[in-house]
Amino acid sequence: MVRIGAVRVGIIDVGANTLRLLVAAREDGRIVALREQRVQLGLGEEIERFGDIGEEKLAEAAAVARAHVRRAHKLGCERIDVLVTSPGRQARNGDELVSRLGEATGVATRVLRSEEEGELAWYGAVAATEDPPHSVAVCDVGGGSTQLVIGTISGGPAWAHSTDLGSLRLTGRALGTLPRGQGDLDAARAQVEEAFTGLAPPLALAAIATGGTARALRRVVGTTLEPETLASAARKLAIRSDRAIASDYGVDPARARTLLAGTLILMEVQRRLGITLEIGRGGIREGAALLALDELAAAIA
Repeated sequence: MVRIGAVRVGIIDVGANTLRLLVAAREDGRIVALREQRVQLGLGEEIERFGDIGEEKLAEAAAVARAHVRRAHKLGCERIDVLVTSPGRQARNGDELVSRLGEATGVATRVLRSEEEGELAWYGAVAATEDPPHSVAVCDVGGGSTQLVIGTISGGPAWAHSTDLGSLRLTGRALGTLPRGQGDLDAARAQVEEAFTGLAPPLALAAIATGGTARALRRVVGTTLEPETLASAARKLAIRSDRAIASDYGVDPARARTLLAGTLILMEVQRRLGITLEIGRGGIREGAALLALDELAAAIA
């Protein structure tokens, strides 16, 4: 149990699918989540359709972020960060999104570079893993992009790759029409393979999958993602409607719609890594919370 006086930080993650809040503290060297909340916004889908984010979505994002910041303040957070991932990099009006979020919350808001996003996911995933080996690969499949980072426990991230293809983007480009036929699956796989053309990551002793796709796949095939289990997941998801996926596996309807696409991306990443992926319990938000807590501790020292 986290002691009452523990320093608390709030991380607000503005992604392609959702806008999430994590309020966290450190206990016995580990990040402990005190409050988590998410709101489905679909900024990435709007970017895919129009190239930018419309006024209605900008206003909605600002209102949700404002509510998250107020909640974080009420929970006693000493620092609050608003971090924008792929929407800030991919929308033509990404700067306007950042400006609106900053004005609405009164909190410094910034867009994460793709490499920075991957590094935070690496730190968050590794910190939440019991006894990780010396070298670890972390794959974070988001709605608008995918990050793969490999590093060592002693040295941190050392190699990174990012591609502007995520579960929501791939769904819209190849898997958005139901029922999905073999031609749709072949087209989706071709896009994923093209996105990772030439990728030859260094060897790692372990690999962790993080992000919404990975969390949802835990309900479909368990915590271990091998070639056989990923292929099984893809077969199960391909023959089901979005509604059936949500009902059969207890997955949020919005996540159900993009789960097959995210699975196909993880299949390609796993193939190129050549080792089993374990579904992690930490990611970008936990990594950002670790960084914020470390900086607060350094300022006090």
